[in-house]
Amino acid sequence: MILLTFDGAINLNNFDHYKKVFSENRVNPNGCPIKGTFFISHEYCNYNMVQELAHEGHEIGTETISLQQGLQDKGYEEWVGEMIGMREILRHFANISRSDIVGMRAPFLKPGRNTQYQVIEDFGFIYDSSVGIPPLKVPIWPYTLDYKIPHECKSGTCPTKSFPGIWEVPLNAHYVETYEGGHCPYLDQCVLHNHDANEVFEWLKEDFERYYDQNRAPYMMPFHTNWFQIKELEHGLHKFIEWASNLEDVWFVTVTQMLTWATEPRPVKDLANFEAWKCNKKDNLPPPPCNLPNKCALSFKPPEANFTTTRYLATCRECPNKYPWLGDSEGTGIPGKDVYQREN
Repeated sequence: MILLTFDGAINLNNFDHYKKVFSENRVNPNGCPIKGTFFISHEYCNYNMVQELAHEGHEIGTETISLQQGLQDKGYEEWVGEMIGMREILRHFANISRSDIVGMRAPFLKPGRNTQYQVIEDFGFIYDSSVGIPPLKVPIWPYTLDYKIPHECKSGTCPTKSFPGIWEVPLNAHYVETYEGGHCPYLDQCVLHNHDANEVFEWLKEDFERYYDQNRAPYMMPFHTNWFQIKELEHGLHKFIEWASNLEDVWFVTVTQMLTWATEPRPVKDLANFEAWKCNKKDNLPPPPCNLPNKCALSFKPPEANFTTTRYLATCRECPNKYPWLGDSEGTGIPGKDVYQREN
C-alpha cells in the first residue's frame, strides 16, 4: 500500500500540481482512481478546492488552525481549539461532515504528549500521524496505542499513556543505502533538488523497495508544497507513480482505507472486491464544489501583532464577518464563541 499525504493549506500554489498526481488514468487494480490524504491547515486555504478534493473521494484530515510553534508544550484547551476548531472550519467552509474527518497531524511532527491524544480520544478521531521514526532497516507498521510505542520517539513528545483503540500511523524515515540526499520524514526535506527526474525516480524506487521486499509496511509519501515547486522532483514523482501503478499488488489508498484493511485484512487476490476500497460510494461524499465560490477579503489581526491585515478565503458558503480563527471557527466576529462538545 502506498499512502500519498499532503500537509498544509490548499490553494493556487499547489492545487493543480496535486490534481495531476491524481490524474484520471491512474487507477488501482480494481479500476478505481488512486486516492490520497490531505492534512489541512487554515491560513491561505481555499475551501472550495478542499471541497473538490473531498468530493472526488480523497480523505481530509486536520493539521491545526495556526500551525503555531511550541504547541507540543501547550495544554488541553489549546489542542482542542487548534484541532477541533480546524475540523469545524472544514465542516462549515468546505461542507465536510465531522464524521468524515477522523485523522490529524501535529505541526512540525511534534506531537503534544498525552494531551493531544486525550483530545483525539475525547473528540472521536480514529488516528494520528505525527510521529517521526529514525532511519531503520525494517520499516514500522501502523500500530494502536494500546501498548508502549515500539520504537524510539524522535520528537521526544510522544504519548506515554495507553490510548486503547487509537491508531498511530507513523512517518518512517525516507533514505537510500548510501544516505545520498540524507534521511527525512517528509520527502521534500531530503536533499534531492540537484537530481534530475530519473535520479529522483531511482531514489524513490530504492526507498520503496525496502518496504516492498521486506515486511510490506504501508509506504507513506508525505509532501509539502515545496516538492512541487521543483520540476525535476515533480517529474520524478510522476515516474515513480507510473512505475508503482503497474505492480499488480500495489494500491494507492487513503490512510483510513489502509486502517480499514488493517482491522479486516484480506489477501491480495480478494482486494478487487474489498468493499472499503471500491469507488461506488458516491452518496456519502460532500457535494461538488460551486462554480463561483465567494472570495472573501477579511480583516485579521495576527496573534501578538499590533496591526490588522487582510486574509482571503474562498468558500461556497457566505462570507463570514471576520477571518475564522481560534475560538471563532465560523468567523462570527465574537471571540471565544466556540464551545466544543466531547464525543467520547
